[in-house]
Amino acid sequence: MYLPAAPMRRARPVQDARGGKSRLRLALPASLLAIFLLVAGCATDADGNIVAPVVAPASNAGAQPAMHRGVPVGFTEEGYPYRGDPNAAITIYEYSDYECPFCARHVIQTEPALLAGFAENGSVKFVFRDMPLSSIHPNALAAAIAAHCVAEQDVVLFWQMHDRLFRTQTEWAPLEEALSFFAAMAQDLGADPTQYGSCMANSQPQVNKVNDSLAEAQSFGFTGTPSFRFVREETGESFSLTGAQPYDTFAGWIDTIAAGGTPQGASQAQQQEQRQGEGQLPFWATAEGLTPDPERPGFTLAGDVYKGSPDAPIVIVEFSDFQCPYCSSHTMNTQPVLDQEFVERGEVMWVFKHFPIENIHPFAVSAAIAAECAAEQEAFWLFHHRLFVDMNQWSQPQNERYFMELAAEYELDTDAFANCLTADAPALAVQNDLQDGAPFVRGTPTFVVLAGGEGRLIPGALPADQFVAALSQMLAELSATDNDG
Repeated sequence: MYLPAAPMRRARPVQDARGGKSRLRLALPASLLAIFLLVAGCATDADGNIVAPVVAPASNAGAQPAMHRGVPVGFTEEGYPYRGDPNAAITIYEYSDYECPFCARHVIQTEPALLAGFAENGSVKFVFRDMPLSSIHPNALAAAIAAHCVAEQDVVLFWQMHDRLFRTQTEWAPLEEALSFFAAMAQDLGADPTQYGSCMANSQPQVNKVNDSLAEAQSFGFTGTPSFRFVREETGESFSLTGAQPYDTFAGWIDTIAAGGTPQGASQAQQQEQRQGEGQLPFWATAEGLTPDPERPGFTLAGDVYKGSPDAPIVIVEFSDFQCPYCSSHTMNTQPVLDQEFVERGEVMWVFKHFPIENIHPFAVSAAIAAECAAEQEAFWLFHHRLFVDMNQWSQPQNERYFMELAAEYELDTDAFANCLTADAPALAVQNDLQDGAPFVRGTPTFVVLAGGEGRLIPGALPADQFVAALSQMLAELSATDNDG
């Protein structure tokens, strides 16, 4: 799938720590994220300004809190739904997208244990914020508005709608128009259909709430969903965590913050967010991030698979989707030429990152996870090729059998492969790639070309001759610059 992409601006060269060689320093500035959020469909006023949210009515003082599944629920002063003790020592803000499969994974698999372990005893308050990435999840904004319209009637109804939306995600996400599905869901849960219909017809206040949440997520450097912000209420300190992490990660962070400490990895993550906010490179595109991992053959230190020479003058980072026909066309027709002309000659280092667009390619995530599991046994590129060749064979429900048969064909450790398919690590790797590409990827395939002190985007599957011509020109320019120096 290809949609127009925003241009990528140049950034100054940064010295390469591996011997002084200057590698392209690509900036992904905050302005790109702002463009992404606006293009993604979030609403603004006539001048393009973000509109302040409408605050939900406060509950009567002294009234007993509403309860949902044994946990108090209500609205914050700003009008956002929460679960847990409103005076809890720790607040976790979740920025989520109803159409995001990793968000659904969190809600279905991890959230119940978090509520039982930390909301029921009053130690943590969980606040839900919207972050619909409409460029890749076209029904997500409508789902968020529908949930807010239900929330106007009752906070318990909101949480019921919230849970139902995530649990039925695969039913409504592929629909061209999901509004009737949401209306039926709201009525089934007990919402007044007339009031709900009036709210949906006059939804600007609800859109404003979503818009405000998107802007807040942007201010914290979040580019993918789900993302979480932990706040120690006593001091106001906050710590950011991204991805549908396992329960143990959340529990460890909560315990550390409650004890007055800083969660492991939080400081580093905050520093990286600050660097990116200043226009610096994301880690996956820096010299350090592109360095081969000595403990994981075929991976960079950023956790991405690569082929070719790490010392090549050009680095190409491909964002791709195994169920995308244009990605398949590139892999089958163009990539072999590029490999022969540039990768095998040491002139291009080729890095692969996942960008499965699940609302139109519902089986792409499972294929990406299978490829990650093959990569753990140094068979990524074998799987990469076959997944595109055999796309029609695995693009169906219960495709684990195909992946297992392919693993056996390539003589992988099938027990280890099977365990990997259900583990958290490969799914998180795929999700991290989605978050990395979210600020600028508008469709697949998208190529980030790092060369000679500047970054360029190539959106879409170029014919082989055009790709060869572009790379040849870049190499000639780099050679001329070196000679002049």
